[in-house]
Amino acid sequence: MHWPNDDIPSTWKAMEKLVDTGRVRAIGVSNFSVKKLQDLLKYAKVLPAVNQVECHPIWQQHNLREFCKSQRIHLSAYSPLGSPGSGWIKVKLLEHPILKQVAEKLGKTPAQVALRWGLQTGNSVLPKSINEDRIKANFEVFDWSIPKELFDQFSEIEQERLILGEFLVNKTRGPFKILEELWDGEI
Repeated sequence: MHWPNDDIPSTWKAMEKLVDTGRVRAIGVSNFSVKKLQDLLKYAKVLPAVNQVECHPIWQQHNLREFCKSQRIHLSAYSPLGSPGSGWIKVKLLEHPILKQVAEKLGKTPAQVALRWGLQTGNSVLPKSINEDRIKANFEVFDWSIPKELFDQFSEIEQERLILGEFLVNKTRGPFKILEELWDGEI
């Protein structure tokens, strides 16, 4: 179930029926904050298997990752490369100095380091590319790891959500007057 959603309880109950009838084995959510997960867990009979959210070295989502881990909800990262080439994202994740420095020290690409960071934090990562060489390079992240002294440098990166959802905010009409309301203050 994707957030935003006008009726989370009814949608979740309908998804639980799919589990009960054996049509699906697992159900999950997308873009849920800690608060939205806490609210869902108050009435959910079936635990969400996954929460798919924006997560990468510039938006690490530490609190959400810890909460999901404590509740046995897997976190899956969309845009783990920061959506390069999208045209609407201003911050260039793959050009971040720490990412580039770590990549250079390891003899890897910044994209490989960003994907490996996600895997080492326990996330699954969902990179997107139409370039065959980059697709192949994206798979070359499973036979190495980022050493602790380099991995620790990622904690120095200033955090910034890249995908804001500004089109869902309207000060005069609509359910979200400011971005903080849309993301439950997790921005």
